[in-house]
Amino acid sequence: MSLERVDSARPVDVCLAGDMRARTAAAAGVLGVSLLTGCAAPAPEPPPASPLRAPGNPASPAVPATRTSGTPPPITWQVGARPLPLRPDGFGEILPTPPELVNRALPTRDLLPPPANDRYAANVTAVPADVLARSTWLPACPVASADLRYVTLSFWGFDGRAHTGELLVRQDAAKPLTDAFGELFAQRFPIEEMRITAPAELDAAPTGDGNNTSAFVCRPARGQTNWSAHAYGLAVDVDPFCNPYTKGDLVLPELASSYVDRKNVRPGMVLAGDPVVRAFAREGWQWGGAWRSPTDRMHFTATGA
Repeated sequence: MSLERVDSARPVDVCLAGDMRARTAAAAGVLGVSLLTGCAAPAPEPPPASPLRAPGNPASPAVPATRTSGTPPPITWQVGARPLPLRPDGFGEILPTPPELVNRALPTRDLLPPPANDRYAANVTAVPADVLARSTWLPACPVASADLRYVTLSFWGFDGRAHTGELLVRQDAAKPLTDAFGELFAQRFPIEEMRITAPAELDAAPTGDGNNTSAFVCRPARGQTNWSAHAYGLAVDVDPFCNPYTKGDLVLPELASSYVDRKNVRPGMVLAGDPVVRAFAREGWQWGGAWRSPTDRMHFTATGA
């Protein structure tokens, strides 16, 4: 079970198409999180200063500041390797954060060439056929494939290096997102990985340790006939492990309990009023961390859902 199943949005007005694959509908029914409509955003307490810069020489794992060394940084945790026991609600058991992840600073594996000269670069194109094929898009999704855009853009990793990530978004969300992430790059806000969600992740056993920054995921909200904002390509989740979703006793990702403590400020955390929230707010995108129940600290949305 993947974090990609979580829906933190209030309902949107398009119903789940009846011919969606049984796999997707079933997964959403078990794993999605139903949202409360009309949640009022609380007045946030002034947060501590957010450490936006990726650590140049993090203590664990130790990595070089540039790409000149041929020695890769050590891997202290294998993400996705340890399935969790299931709760009755289908999520994984909420377990204490492993010591290796309490101050999470895992290196990023390059899937695309890094930006030249460590400069911010963003590119927006029609979605290539091979990219669409490895995404969660289906004909029953509420956005046509022709209305999606394939975005590649630069980000700083927790390893102190510049990387290139990929997102699928609706065409009118491409510029707001590239502008917002450009500001995050300028601030050297660290992101562990940024890649398109694969269909198999919707059915994967929960491991509770994912930290992928992603946008489009074709999935409905749990217990509703409406799609999530992610299914429209109008939402993005930023560093989910560092910015967990909480509702009652549920924490997602399930091993991220250490990051529920927002007074213990660490790189990758998004806090009320910080430059990350302001960057998205300038584009008209709302932050789910201001919601009362659920509180979705990873979530930014163009729809308010």
